Amino acid sequence: AGMEDVVRFDLLIGAGQWHQTQALQAMFTNRMLREGTSSLTSQQIAEKLDYYGAMMELSSSVNCGFITLYSLNKYFPQTIELVADMLMNPTFPEKEMEVVVEVNKQRFLINSTRVEMMGRKRLNRALFGEAHPLGRYAEVEDYDRLSPEVLKSFYHQHYHSGNCSIYLSGKITPEIIQSVERALGDAPWGEVSQASSFQPITPQPEVGKRFFVEKEDALQSSIKLGGFVMDRLHPDFLKARVMVTLFGGYFGSRLMSNIREDKGYTYGIGAGIVTYPGVSVLAISTEAANEYAEAVITEVYKEMDRLCNEHVPQTELDMVKNYMLGDWCRSYEGPFSLSDAWIYVETGGLDKEFFVRSIDAIQSITCEEVQALAQKYLCKENLIEVIAGKKV
Repeated sequence: AGMEDVVRFDLLIGAGQWHQTQALQAMFTNRMLREGTSSLTSQQIAEKLDYYGAMMELSSSVNCGFITLYSLNKYFPQTIELVADMLMNPTFPEKEMEVVVEVNKQRFLINSTRVEMMGRKRLNRALFGEAHPLGRYAEVEDYDRLSPEVLKSFYHQHYHSGNCSIYLSGKITPEIIQSVERALGDAPWGEVSQASSFQPITPQPEVGKRFFVEKEDALQSSIKLGGFVMDRLHPDFLKARVMVTLFGGYFGSRLMSNIREDKGYTYGIGAGIVTYPGVSVLAISTEAANEYAEAVITEVYKEMDRLCNEHVPQTELDMVKNYMLGDWCRSYEGPFSLSDAWIYVETGGLDKEFFVRSIDAIQSITCEEVQALAQKYLCKENLIEVIAGKKV
């Protein structure tokens, strides 16, 4: 797709936070790929990317590592060879690693003082339990436990040709595909041949309804509510997203209209279904002055009750449908965003008709279905409340 001679290359490795044996292992294994190979230093890699006008992003999620390359078509053979070298021959040099770890450690220390981060970590720990990969968060000491050997161990176990997939988007030509085949498809690479397995782990929620994280000098409190709902493979999922969008998923939502516009408690509040492997969480999040925290939670529950007990006007539902359809078009209008769509399908274990069914769900949902879904999933009793801030 697209008219410009530019291509986006995405390589997914089935190795993320879920697969690591110690905190930060997956993220830094991925991040250190560009810091040196058996033939190139980190500076030489950076200079080559600049020379060819290419851009590279390295990232890690719960279940995957990602290498994303943006390249001009005419230089793609050279840039994909660079990616292949990074992928197959990383050295994880100790000096460069110390710099990368220290920069990220300082960023972590700054973020750890933010009430939003404090609230998010506390909510996930309360929902999943500390033994669950999604309930464990890195501590500052974990940065000091990293070493080249720790990263090499993760790399050798998970980075191989049997555990990755590739997406190409943009102006794809036969020459582009041939370049990928030459660089990555001629022969198996890596020490293992089988894909990394995914073992589901049952969450072990903490006992309690309300959790408070104290920050004496906080000018605002982070308020988060969360509870388990259906996963994205459930028949209710697609239409439930419409209901949650009406409730708190866009600027004109019920929560925004009440808590921001009418009450003035916050600049913004949102609700959404956050999807993880095998499980999803209904999450409601905002920040407000410390003295408004209780009032915000009260109003959230009032809006839940109203959606459960009162019929949604057709005009309001039509506005939400139009917003969601327009947002869908904006999200996937460019050639590169097509990769994002299909990567979401793969990482979520979804079928190829997912997007067709998503549009159908938005267009076909009725006011009666919105109310029924609210009654089924907007359950106050199942929500955990977290406030991070100053007690008043």
